[in-house]
Amino acid sequence: MLTLRGLHTVFLFIPVLKYRGFQENMIGNTTWTLSRDTELGLEFAPTIFYDRQAMMVRADSGITSLQDFQDKSVCVEAGTTTELNLMDSMRKAEIAFETLTFEQSDPAYGAYLQGLCQGITSDQFILQARLRSVPNPEDHILLDITLSKEPLGPATINNDSAWFDVVKWVTFGLIEAEDLGITQDNVQEKLKSPDPRIRLFLGVEGNLGEEMGLSNDFMVNVIQAVGNYGEIYERNVGHNSPFNLPRGYNALWKDGGLMYSPPFR
Repeated sequence: MLTLRGLHTVFLFIPVLKYRGFQENMIGNTTWTLSRDTELGLEFAPTIFYDRQAMMVRADSGITSLQDFQDKSVCVEAGTTTELNLMDSMRKAEIAFETLTFEQSDPAYGAYLQGLCQGITSDQFILQARLRSVPNPEDHILLDITLSKEPLGPATINNDSAWFDVVKWVTFGLIEAEDLGITQDNVQEKLKSPDPRIRLFLGVEGNLGEEMGLSNDFMVNVIQAVGNYGEIYERNVGHNSPFNLPRGYNALWKDGGLMYSPPFR
């Protein structure tokens, strides 16, 4: 298994696929960066979660902007893009501050809660998740600042284009299923649809699956197992989860978001 510093799971999807005779699962994601795409020998599949790097502080700290960190300290996990983004943002704003770095995230949050630093930075979703588990969450706030854009998605090893195609098109398929109105509950009924796009997408017609080494109804299996992208989102981080995150940029294109799939053609 490939392990990356900074790898974390925003939410997971576990398609039920038969690929080259093996049952395959896909979980987790990491921020898509140039160095990870090149130095680490990865191929990034489509972004499944658009996030941003944010900052958490105590509500009574009086800190409302980056400028307020002058001569203060920030806790951050060492050796991550999070640390680099923090340094770049402070350098651009010409703010003199101190970083307290930790090899793992738990000690970093522990130091923040002990008051050893005035702020802690990470992806917004991670901070919101942590906020739910700290004592007296109302004592902490997330600042309305963006230190970086964080496009998160699954990645595969270079030089396995066949497997990369599977990961890529299953990811797109989850988004396309929501766009077409196909859900975990109605996917079997949708097999009877006269709509040629739905028939091709679900493998009733054509051979799109076979061209990847899958059955033509591979997306039927995926949707039956986990639902479409919207269902996965709402179940894990959206309104049906403890986090209650609005879709925002993670909404479909027709709802003002960034999510859409190339044609299944």
